[in-house]
Amino acid sequence: MVEISVVVPVYNSEACLEELARQTADALRGHTCELIFVDDRSSDSSWHVIRSLCAQNSSVVGVRLRKNAGQDSAILCGLRRAHGAFVAVMDDDLQHSPYDILGLHAQCVAHDWDVCYAHFLLKKQVWWKNAGSWANDKLANWVIGKPKDLYLSPFKIMRKEIADEVARYTGAFPYVDGLILNVTHTVGQTEIEHQARFLGESHYTIRKSVLVFLRVATGFSVVPLRLAACVGGVCAVCGFGLAFFYLLQHFFWDRRVEGWTTLVILQLVIGGLLLFSVGVVGEYVGRLYLNSNGKPQSTVKEVING
Repeated sequence: MVEISVVVPVYNSEACLEELARQTADALRGHTCELIFVDDRSSDSSWHVIRSLCAQNSSVVGVRLRKNAGQDSAILCGLRRAHGAFVAVMDDDLQHSPYDILGLHAQCVAHDWDVCYAHFLLKKQVWWKNAGSWANDKLANWVIGKPKDLYLSPFKIMRKEIADEVARYTGAFPYVDGLILNVTHTVGQTEIEHQARFLGESHYTIRKSVLVFLRVATGFSVVPLRLAACVGGVCAVCGFGLAFFYLLQHFFWDRRVEGWTTLVILQLVIGGLLLFSVGVVGEYVGRLYLNSNGKPQSTVKEVING
């Protein structure tokens, strides 16, 4: 019986993996555990390092994807292979310390939570990543009903039954934290120190942050569609009101309405809102189309010790 499984999505982090494995083994000494590396088709030597770690220790599991699928898809791939009574998820750069896993586990058990998130008071990363995290957090409050005092950290631990329910998701655009909140509301958090990156540079780009933003906005809620409908309704009311006002000016006040400025402004505003609404609808339709065509989350090329 495995007590704790640790799932780590890996992308171009060859310099961190050996130290991550060493710290995890040391932190969980005395507990039966497994460490699952999911290589999201790294372009460096990360897979070779994972193969070596698997050869040295049978409790290290290596999974290599055939193509880059994204962090959430890699995490789901790891969750499906986890056997532990509790499953921890953490990044591959050691900004999440393996020595905090047991602290998350203890809080989860003590409060009978299904999931315990790490809450970082000070994150040691570039400003735009902090800004992106803040924006996604506020969006999650509004779109998927996340509790306002809960921070959806990538470092967390969950019970096996929650991991199994989350792993059942087969859609092409997974968002792990959204799936967790769909499964349970028995969720808590505990304060943990955010570490500096062990070696190398972050591979989390602005583009990936935007993709996460879109996934949160359109993956688990129809709120953006309702927003587009509300904005369209407000614009229609304003348009009818403006038309009525111009008619009053023409018939009762004998004033001529200058047309060029009004027409240009109306076209820019209404045209922009129409394009925005079509874009929102198109995002939903595109996701439905890809899901109906059976677009896979990820495809596995090789598994070691799994």
